[in-house]
Parts: sequence; structure tokens; C-alpha cells
Amino acid sequence: MKHKGYKKAVVKILGPGKAQYLRISLFCIVISLIAGSVLLLILGKNPLEGYVSILQGAGFIPKARYAGHKSMFTDFMSLVNYTTPMIFASLSFAVAMRCGIFNINISGMMLFSGFIASITIGYSSIPAPLAQILVILIAVVAGACSGALIGFLKHKFNANEVVISIMFNYIVSYVISFFIQTMFINPTTRQSERVGENAMLTGIDTMIGDLRMDVSYVFPLAVIAVILISFMFSKTRIGFELKAVGMNHHASRYAGIKIGRSVIFSMALSGVLAGLAGVSYYMGTFASIQPRVIPSLGFDSIAVALLGNNNPFGCFLASFLVMTIRNGTTYMSSRLGVLREIASLITGILLLFSACGGAFKALADKYHEELANDDENGGGK
Repeated sequence: MKHKGYKKAVVKILGPGKAQYLRISLFCIVISLIAGSVLLLILGKNPLEGYVSILQGAGFIPKARYAGHKSMFTDFMSLVNYTTPMIFASLSFAVAMRCGIFNINISGMMLFSGFIASITIGYSSIPAPLAQILVILIAVVAGACSGALIGFLKHKFNANEVVISIMFNYIVSYVISFFIQTMFINPTTRQSERVGENAMLTGIDTMIGDLRMDVSYVFPLAVIAVILISFMFSKTRIGFELKAVGMNHHASRYAGIKIGRSVIFSMALSGVLAGLAGVSYYMGTFASIQPRVIPSLGFDSIAVALLGNNNPFGCFLASFLVMTIRNGTTYMSSRLGVLREIASLITGILLLFSACGGAFKALADKYHEELANDDENGGGK
């Protein structure tokens, strides 16, 4: 009976239904916050004060005081700027996953697109509006080509996309590192030369009224991408075909769906979004590339997409949640006197549980089926 009560509790919290994925995501968030609270209590800190300080650092709650030309709104705009690449990256994974492709090449695509955009337009003297449009277009094309290549190899030669992606990450990292260190290195920072202000996609310390803030020029494009991808998934034929292919290749082929076209298209679109993530990352706040380093954001976006259930709007909200914790880390660290790694650990726990969302769903569905069978058999033990 104890086991039955446990199963009922699991089914009630995570059980089947239209809101199952939402309940699983909320469960992952709550568990991670509880784990973070335990860590803070072990350190002798007040968990509530810690989480409030994170929200203050991210710009959701006002701080006690601010430096000159700063306010809660400037903190929030910084959050938006740092979240923009994560939105694109998580959408990139969600699009590929809809077709059943586990794309772990997002970091490599980001690096490749950011580098190509930097060396073609980033160091040019083209006027600002045109340069910014061109870097976006170049990144989109570069990302689409790299994604389509992986899709083609998977379809044509039945190559494993995970292996291809890992190799692509290494190849891109080392090849770009070679070019940076031989042609574009800055002798002081040991990174690539900083791109020009005319090609930057983030307005650093932009004066708006009396406030000095970082403004992401491509965040509206991220919002548009969320809406368009959601529309494609739910209202278009290609969205239905991608889902069908992801669920069953053989049934889709029997139904007349062109598997190769769907696979290549999904990876090309995934590459487009990864390219936008890369250009908003490398042509945004960072403005340069560190040799032999691929962005961890590309890997984190996988767990963020899973936390958002591979739903575009879910990816959008999950991106803000994860980046809120990361952005609020500095203020929490200074206010409570704890290491920044504590907040990183909380984020890691959240991403870990979100990656286990499929296991939670399978467990809840299993218990639901067992309880239903017990009821049919007259309430077994």
C-alpha cells in the first residue's frame, strides 16, 4: 500500500495530461531551488535572501542603491542582452529535436558563424546599419550551410549526428584557433581582434534618458523567431512532417513524406538559429573570440530546451530563468559573501534535472498504467 501511495503521488504531480510537460518542468525548477536552499543553509546563509539577491542582480527587484546612470532597468537590459543568444541556441536544438535529431553541434555552429561574420564584416569600415544587417545575414548563411551538411551526411550515409557533431566541434575549434593565432590575434588579450563598433549587435553603455545600458539589437529578432517557429510547429505542413519524421521514419516514408528533405531542412533551420546565437554572442557583448574555446552556452542550451519541453515559448521562458540565475550571481556573491560557483551549481542542478525530464515522464506514465491495471483487476496490492 505504501508503494501504491507513492505511485499515486508521482502520478498526481507528474501524471499524464495536457499539462504534464509543464508540471515536469515546474517540478525540476522546484527541486533545483530546494537543493540550492540546502546548499545555502549549509553555508549558514538565508536561502530567501539569496534568491531575492539573484532577482535584484538580474533586474527584477530594485537594489538598495545604484551607481551613477544605473537602475533596475539597466540590470534587466543586461539580462536581455545575455539571454538573447541562449534563446536562439535553445530554439536551434528544439527544431532539430522535433525531427528526431540530437544536435550537439550548436557550440560549433555558433563559433563558425561568429568567426565568419567577424572576419568578413566585423573588421570592415562599412557603415553601422548596413554592417549589422550583413553580419546577421552572413551568420545565417554560415549556420545554414553547416547544419545542412550534417543533415546531408546523416541522410545520405546514415552517419550518427552525435559523432559528426563532436568531430565538427573539434575541427571548427582548432581550425579557427589556427587562423586567429596566425592572422587575427590581439597581442595583449590573446584573443581575436575586437570587432568594430559599426558591426556590433549590442549597444554598449548606450545612453537612454539618464541611464547608461547595454541594448541588444537582435532581441526583437529572437522574439520573432519564437513566434515563427511556434507557428511552423503547430500550423504548417512542414512542421507536421518534421514531427512525423521524428516520431517514426518508416511510417513517414510510407505516408509519402520525403525523409531526406525533412532531415536536411530541420538541420539547416537549426543551423540558421545557431548562427543567430553565434553572431549575437560574438558580435554582442564579447566582440572577440578566444582561441581553442567553444561556447559552453551551446551545450547548456540543450538542457534549457529540454526544460522548455522543446516548445518555442518554453525555450524562451527557460532561457530567461537560467540566465536570471547566472546574471544575478555577482550581486548575490557580493551581498551574501558566497562564491559565485554556488549559483553556478544551482544552475547546474536545474539543468541536470531538466535533462532528466524524459525519465520523469516515463516513470509517471508507467505508474499511471500500473495503477489503471490495478483498478481494472479490483485494486491489487
